[in-house]
Amino acid sequence: MIKASHVSAGFIAVLVGFTSSVAIVLQAAQAVGASPEQQNSWLLALGLGMGITSLGFSLRYKQPILTAWSTPGAALLASNSDDIGIAAAVGAFIFSAVLVVIFGMTGWFERAMKKLPVALGAAMLAGVLLQFALNIFVSAETQPLLVCVMLATWLVGHHIWPRYNIPLVLLAGIALSLATGQLDMSGLNMELAQPVWVTPEFHWSSLLGVGLPLFVVTMASQNLPGISTLQVAGYRPRISPLISWTGITSLLLAPFGGYAFNLAAITAAICASKEADENHEQRYKSSAIAGVLYILMGLFGATVVAAFALFPQELVLSIAGLALLGTIGNALHSALAEAKSRDAALLTFLVTFSGISPLGIGSPFWGLVAGLLVMSLARYKS
Repeated sequence: MIKASHVSAGFIAVLVGFTSSVAIVLQAAQAVGASPEQQNSWLLALGLGMGITSLGFSLRYKQPILTAWSTPGAALLASNSDDIGIAAAVGAFIFSAVLVVIFGMTGWFERAMKKLPVALGAAMLAGVLLQFALNIFVSAETQPLLVCVMLATWLVGHHIWPRYNIPLVLLAGIALSLATGQLDMSGLNMELAQPVWVTPEFHWSSLLGVGLPLFVVTMASQNLPGISTLQVAGYRPRISPLISWTGITSLLLAPFGGYAFNLAAITAAICASKEADENHEQRYKSSAIAGVLYILMGLFGATVVAAFALFPQELVLSIAGLALLGTIGNALHSALAEAKSRDAALLTFLVTFSGISPLGIGSPFWGLVAGLLVMSLARYKS
């Protein structure tokens, strides 16, 4: 049976995932020379890709597995495409997808993940998510009434009606936004997106200059924390098939704008939290709902962009932070529970939270590197 908490968690995951980075995706499309029609095709391909894989993974494995577009990949394209042209960019997307499929089918990525200490994975997850919790209080500076009402609803609901706490907070935020005139959807028109095929071109310069970096940042900055999110929440999916299918999806949809898909971390944490369902085995329904919403998002790409843009940013930031508080607490507890790994976990957490990106690779990867170095030194001394 589908519960209100499943629908709420799925909707919040899509809302957060979409509004947090769709502007970067559109900038990436513009940077490689995509026309307005091709930009809508990108949103269609990305929505369908995320929706079909999220729905398929959730129903197949009965676990809250969500996929996402590669946000670091989009940032890379937006800042480092060097006017290669959209045809060469699609060729680079295909090259990156082939590398993902190889790493998935050979089991190389899964073997690496099995060697990752649980404490470091939890610390990395906490570092990734902490900024979302802090954004609650940052948002209070610009929208004090909205954020205070949502916080008060969360505090009361946490003790009186914990199962439906986050849905209540979301409804309170939407109701206040409507009442104060900050949310008006009366002018929206529903319009189906159309796919636009781009024939790929393959040049060594774009394959090595765009395709290879896209592969690296997607695997290191997205798939690593995505797997850690599931493991910290108590799920143990088969990693290789998940990685392989995200690569295959990218391969199929690249000519239409599906530049890179990966396992989600932040939005998956929302669906894997106890707010989605107290029953650990039923939380997959929230990610399945998110999959359906992503498909709808893709089909009505331009309309959805306009609709989500109408939500007050403070509402989006606050609901994301409140939905992730439990996950952050559990991750920090797992990271710091063992004294022998505490220093390494703490350094992993701090480096990840810092947001540094040497060589264009995101801070989650460097956080793990720092933590593993500390652990290696500790073992060497002992």
